[in-house]
Amino acid sequence: MNEEILKTIREKGILLEKEIFDLVTNLNDSATARVLLENLEKASGQKIITKSVLTKNMEYAQKIVGNLMGEQKQSVENVFIKLGISLEIRKESEIVDSKPKIIGKEHSYQIFYADTKADKKLEVSDFTNNFRARYQQIQRMLMGRPEIAAKLTSINKISNDRQQISIIGMVKDKRLTKNKNLIVTFEDLTGEIGGVIKLDREEIFRKANELVLDDIVGVRASGSREMLFVQDIVFPEAMLSEKTKFEDDVSIAFISDMHCGSGKHLEKSVENFIDWLNSGDELAGKIKYMFIVGDNVDGVGIFPGQDKLLKLKSMGEQYKQLTGYLKRVPKHITMFMCPGQHDAVRVAEPQPIIGKKYAPGLYDIENLVLVTNPTLVKLLEGKREFRVLMYHGASIHGFINAIPELRENKAHKSPAKAVKHMLKRRHLAPMHQEFVYIPNADKDPLVISEVPDVLCTGEVHRVDVENYNNILILTGSCWQGQTDFEEKVGNIPDPCKVPILNLKTRELKILDFGDEEELKEIGGMIAK
Repeated sequence: MNEEILKTIREKGILLEKEIFDLVTNLNDSATARVLLENLEKASGQKIITKSVLTKNMEYAQKIVGNLMGEQKQSVENVFIKLGISLEIRKESEIVDSKPKIIGKEHSYQIFYADTKADKKLEVSDFTNNFRARYQQIQRMLMGRPEIAAKLTSINKISNDRQQISIIGMVKDKRLTKNKNLIVTFEDLTGEIGGVIKLDREEIFRKANELVLDDIVGVRASGSREMLFVQDIVFPEAMLSEKTKFEDDVSIAFISDMHCGSGKHLEKSVENFIDWLNSGDELAGKIKYMFIVGDNVDGVGIFPGQDKLLKLKSMGEQYKQLTGYLKRVPKHITMFMCPGQHDAVRVAEPQPIIGKKYAPGLYDIENLVLVTNPTLVKLLEGKREFRVLMYHGASIHGFINAIPELRENKAHKSPAKAVKHMLKRRHLAPMHQEFVYIPNADKDPLVISEVPDVLCTGEVHRVDVENYNNILILTGSCWQGQTDFEEKVGNIPDPCKVPILNLKTRELKILDFGDEEELKEIGGMIAK
């Protein structure tokens, strides 16, 4: 048995740490050992397999062990225990222990907060390790795609002979040649290589043209170590096989961008919405959850000269106004609220929950749950699970600027088309230079690990709706008139709209709570 394993190791050209060699020999099955080693090599891109490599790629090890039986399984599990490795694998998004919170006879929820720790001085290696973690997370998704898995190889294994291959690569560079062809440089954990996409291959060229720096994609190609000729580009793609529905006739409301304290804050319109929630209206009575997706206050010092535009000059006053609104929301409605760039938290994502220093009143509201930006919330009804991914959406502008189709079609007027690209890439903000973030060496918290039923955002101040692979995209309205900055850049807000989604029928209604007189007085230019 050991001779067969040694033969496999020599063939693959890999080195095993002694503890890993002991683990493999305990499998007592050369075929199983070979599969495990091949998967670890592919997933990690490493020739030296250590305990650390195994720990970072436990998904494959867990599957292998799960297929073993009796004494063999027990023997291998004992080796894992000796290595100090648990076979209990948390889902990618589970950063903290989140037990279901019961809110009724049949209903409960779980919250999966983003890991927001920034407890040390950042170094270049932190960003490198963040990219490595992100690559491995998305690599595992793409390895499940049969069109990529069939001839998958790492870049350093591509020979000088022309061949048909697949790679999983991160986009390092992208440029247009004199002949209008595209050359994209892809890199993985073992090296980098150029890929040519010819202009006359219309479908492939379209896909390549929308690639942005730091995208991670599968590539089918022919060629050699010198250059690849790209035949297809495969995005990770978030998709659901079917739409989840609840038995109970309950609904979710979505709001964002309250901007309390702004001189353009639409106070009367907010009051209209709160009054309606308390009115006894049949539709209002069905609302069981409300998602409040960031920029809850206008902030202080967010941009030069902002103090001249504020009605409430301090964070404390602004959050006091917000608290006054939320205290009047009926107690049967559970609210989830994340921050945005204007809130009293750091701008770098993922953003932590709003703290008690400036907003103590929020902590006294029993039906308000403060969450990170982003956060995944699972609404539970018996065994049914409805997942809502909330993300304020700072990266939307970066997508629109970077992707020609979005830029040319002025996607600020239809922002859900930009959010679609987050789901396509399984990442909320892939472009390193386009936004500020805190790197995480263990796993990138902005990767969309679990596919949501709804992805809701704010930021652009316009309601927009898209359905993408059975996933509902909702971009939020606002409660603020057009600001001077919005007028300067040509952004026309669409305020006071509230999307309401019925979880039984999946019917979506958008209600308008705008006060006409207030909108005429301070609303500025409003979208029609």
